[in-house]
Amino acid sequence: MNPQAVWGCVCLLCFSFLSTAEGNLQLLSFQPGTLYRYHYSLDVQLDHTSMPSPRGAWLRAEALVQLQRLWKDPGGEELLQVQIRDLKAQHEPEDRRQQDGTGGPSVEIALSQEAWAELQQPLFISWSSGKVKAFYGDEAESILISNLKRGVVSLLQLQPHAGAAVEEDVSGSCQVTYAVSNHSITKTKDLLSCVKPNSGFTSVNKIFGVQWQPTSRSQYVVKDNLLQLVLAEESHVVSPALRSATGIKISSRQQLQLVSPPMPGPAEVAGRSLEDVLAGIEGRHQPLGMASLPFRRVCTRCPSLRAYLKAFDKQKVKVDTSKVATTWRFQRFIQMLRSAKKRDVLELLRRAPEEMLPFVVEAAVATQSVASLAALSDFLNFGKEHKSLLEKFLYAAAFSPRPSGELLRLVLDKLDGKQLAPEVWETGIVAVGSLVGKLCQQKLCGLQEVERGVETILGGLRGAEEEPEVVVYLLALGNAGLPETIPTLLDYAEEGPTAVTTAAISALRRFPTWHISSKVKRAMRRIFHEKRKSYEKTCRLAAAEMLLDNEPSPMDVLNILLATNELEMETATFLLLKVQNSLRADHHPARQIMKDIMRDPRINNYNFFSKAGVSSSFSGPLTVTQDLLSTFGLDLLFLEGGLLRKSVSDFSLLSHGQWLRAAQVTIEAQGMESMLGENLLEGEEEPELTAGMSAIFFDVQLRPIVFFQGYTDLMAKVLLSSGEPTSVVKGNLLLMDHHQVIPLQSGLQVAMKLQGGLGLDISADMDVSIWEQELKTSINTRGSLAIDFQAELDAPFLQATLRSQTEVETSIHFDTMLRFSGSPVLMCLQLREEQVPYREIFTVSKSSGSQSSTARKGRQGTVPGREFALHRANSKVCNLLLTAEEE
Repeated sequence: MNPQAVWGCVCLLCFSFLSTAEGNLQLLSFQPGTLYRYHYSLDVQLDHTSMPSPRGAWLRAEALVQLQRLWKDPGGEELLQVQIRDLKAQHEPEDRRQQDGTGGPSVEIALSQEAWAELQQPLFISWSSGKVKAFYGDEAESILISNLKRGVVSLLQLQPHAGAAVEEDVSGSCQVTYAVSNHSITKTKDLLSCVKPNSGFTSVNKIFGVQWQPTSRSQYVVKDNLLQLVLAEESHVVSPALRSATGIKISSRQQLQLVSPPMPGPAEVAGRSLEDVLAGIEGRHQPLGMASLPFRRVCTRCPSLRAYLKAFDKQKVKVDTSKVATTWRFQRFIQMLRSAKKRDVLELLRRAPEEMLPFVVEAAVATQSVASLAALSDFLNFGKEHKSLLEKFLYAAAFSPRPSGELLRLVLDKLDGKQLAPEVWETGIVAVGSLVGKLCQQKLCGLQEVERGVETILGGLRGAEEEPEVVVYLLALGNAGLPETIPTLLDYAEEGPTAVTTAAISALRRFPTWHISSKVKRAMRRIFHEKRKSYEKTCRLAAAEMLLDNEPSPMDVLNILLATNELEMETATFLLLKVQNSLRADHHPARQIMKDIMRDPRINNYNFFSKAGVSSSFSGPLTVTQDLLSTFGLDLLFLEGGLLRKSVSDFSLLSHGQWLRAAQVTIEAQGMESMLGENLLEGEEEPELTAGMSAIFFDVQLRPIVFFQGYTDLMAKVLLSSGEPTSVVKGNLLLMDHHQVIPLQSGLQVAMKLQGGLGLDISADMDVSIWEQELKTSINTRGSLAIDFQAELDAPFLQATLRSQTEVETSIHFDTMLRFSGSPVLMCLQLREEQVPYREIFTVSKSSGSQSSTARKGRQGTVPGREFALHRANSKVCNLLLTAEEE
């Protein structure tokens, strides 16, 4: 015998043995002239994960699935006909449940004649030893029936050997892993890897999205090359990222079992190719995709804008943005406007009373439909409208959770070539930056509108001559967060005057750590250590914070600490407290490095850290839940004479690895030294007497606000002041906007919808009394949050909806009192929260044919108000000052 042939036989035997040892099975096949009958069952259940809540929705279906081979080519590809017969569906109606809440007897669902006829129509698949290569059917069939058939066909998608693969089935194109043992095949599908046609949307900021935890596992039993049994189980737990307790669990189970020995069936069809065979079979058989087709439910009970306008009159409507009733109304308006026509939206804008018009404009922007944006384009006249309404429109665009290119184009068109009030122009530029940044986060940087927006900012920056204009353009670049603009920001940070340097560093601090390169760090070192020129103390501190917050090197930390010996007392005190705060914050990137440095007794000693200044830096947790860590931080930098130079209050959210600056309010005052006769440092120019505020909300930088500029302006505003605080933000925002279609293995689908609205009213006030030698600042935040989360199950014979609604009202006050009549300066900080009423409602609705039912459960309560103890020294000073004030 040929030695090579013998060696080949030995190798083949070894390969066969190893394949069997690994659990590989023989090729699967169906025999000609044979009818295979399988019993098919489907169970789907939806439940709220929170208690108390109504019992969820349950559906069961059974059918007979007949399968036969019509044709086979020499390469092993088979054309199979699959037909669903005698389908029976059952569900559990609300009125059949037991008094203890447990399930009662189920009832059968009557199918319509159209659905019954479509189900009986056979479908055809190109199949080769477990792999479905193509799927043929009638594309005119209803989506729900067609998807149900895809669910049955997907059970025939398998491979007889172990390993990983990419398969296409009803879930899309997914990564799957096979394990084979004896007669059993186990398939695990990674549903998070599935690629399917995009049929939804989500908020740019993931902290306002959903958490989705899916699993999928199928078990196949094969004997004598024939598929005997399939059991497919999957589950999905979906919840709002900020509140997993109000999640929804979806469970699905399919079973396909050979019910009897194969029966004689029709003979194979003759044909040269699969296409020839299909052409000879009666009916329409177009090639269809395996992935589930998205189905959008038509809301028959939703109010239309046309019906609303018929009952609309022009009486005055009071809109209190901080009340949850207004926030719910805001969300209903958005849903109503999304299906409205342009003429109706325009009519609403024109008929709305003055008090209600900002509310309607905000809702139209949040809707972002083609009709609503076109109506806004016609309605808003940037040359005539009151500037407050135009600012409302621009801020609503800036806060959009998932802006479109059309929205950015509308903003740019309205700003282009217009003679605008300074406040409107500044708001428009920062809004353009925010829209550009969010579109790029959606991987839409290549849009023409985005390129136009970037050029608007950069071109304006190049041509800006006045310092306030440069500052606004730099803040807009911070909102955009484009890495290619970092070199530009560095140039302005190093070469600009104080206000420009501050704005440029502020913009740079908005970038994530991976964009803070060695070049950026070198520039920050030059600013902090004043290698090229002198910088104002707030600029140097901002540069130091930039280094400390972005993976600092041990040498950077050490040099910053050593530099405090040469800084003024208040600046050194502030910086050292910053370092100590980072040691207490578990999530701070420099924590471990600083702990290592603190082991050095030359650094970690009383003499080094015992600075006697009154400046402070404090941060700590406000709320800790299963999903959320909210923190509050307060930085206060004083001048050597005891006057407040700068205060920064910061509220941040950390959830599931996502970080969000919810609110940051910065109040600065300059030039107060000369009023109290203080001497300036040698070489330092006397700054102009000014006070102003800068704010960031939900990662959007707002335009700066000037309280007063110059002594004359200060006196005029003191004498003419109405005593009313300055409004920082007031309006309604759509924070959460998520729509996701989850195709189940069965072919049914669940649409997940999340909408969260926020009503916000933030005001700030600063009162300087030269005669009493007191400074008081107050930031008042009143707000309401309404979250609507629901899951919609759509089947040819049942519709079910699970819904959770959460609402909260809150009011937070942050006050500072500073008395500088003596030495040392006395300062009291107060952060207090009023009682917080909340309510949750859980609803289960079902509809089958002419029957429908709804069940509700809920809970409500009030969280007591509280005052946060910031630190012990502050509490002592507050007792002293507040007691003296009462007297």
